[in-house]
Amino acid sequence: MGSPKVLGPTERFKEIASKMRVNTAILAITHDRPSGLVRRVLEARLNGMSIMEMPTVYEILTKRVPVEHICDHWLLFTDGFYLVSKEYMQKVKRLVDFVLSALLLMGTLPITVLSALAIRFDSPGPLFFKQERVGKNGLVFVLWKFRSMRQDAEQNGAVWAEEIDSRVTRVGKWIRLLRIDEIPQLYNVFRGEMSLIGPRPERPEFIQELEKQIPYYGIRHSVRPGITGWAQVNYRYGASVEDALRKLEYDLYYIKNMSLLLDFKIILKTIGVVLFGQGAR
Repeated sequence: MGSPKVLGPTERFKEIASKMRVNTAILAITHDRPSGLVRRVLEARLNGMSIMEMPTVYEILTKRVPVEHICDHWLLFTDGFYLVSKEYMQKVKRLVDFVLSALLLMGTLPITVLSALAIRFDSPGPLFFKQERVGKNGLVFVLWKFRSMRQDAEQNGAVWAEEIDSRVTRVGKWIRLLRIDEIPQLYNVFRGEMSLIGPRPERPEFIQELEKQIPYYGIRHSVRPGITGWAQVNYRYGASVEDALRKLEYDLYYIKNMSLLLDFKIILKTIGVVLFGQGAR
């Protein structure tokens, strides 16, 4: 009798796939793929097997994009990112933002007046807190919020907000919990600097560092930033580089899958977040 035939990697792959009746395989290695592996995957595909890349499977299962496991090639050829480049869709989104922000500014006027009076009597300082943020295409704009901290809160420079922040005033604690401090941002939406839905705008000081440490962070700036977004309704308040990375995974999912239906879903989830006071800081 002759010696048993020694199967090569490709033959072993085919044999295992046949025995287990595999019709779909996930390519888990996302970087530095050996040429031999690429050839075997190609042969498997030519033999009728469906091949899915791990980032795509991850996105389907978690509703976020695994930033550390994608590359230029994946971004170039993956499905999605259609509405970012469609001018008519951006005009529709802008029209919706304009109309709704105008209505909400008028509808929340009583809350605005009461909040302004409470802030004025609670602590010395201006009613509004104005801060530079980075918007669409990297343009810097001034974001408006009701002041919820002492006026000397950042006398030593920009810092992340803490879970229990001693700089927050008594009234500030409540307007943050109820998201009332965000109401003035409707003015930013009305002006076209922001959208109701989109990635949260970050400060230029933090952006410089985050773009150095997190791959593809700049993609967030391909759309208008929002008052609320997919990351805000799915992840806690971010106060570190690690948090910024996780939130970027949600932001990229939103940008990749933008639609009015997804925006509506985010609005409904935002209402739930506000009602239960999640993520306020």
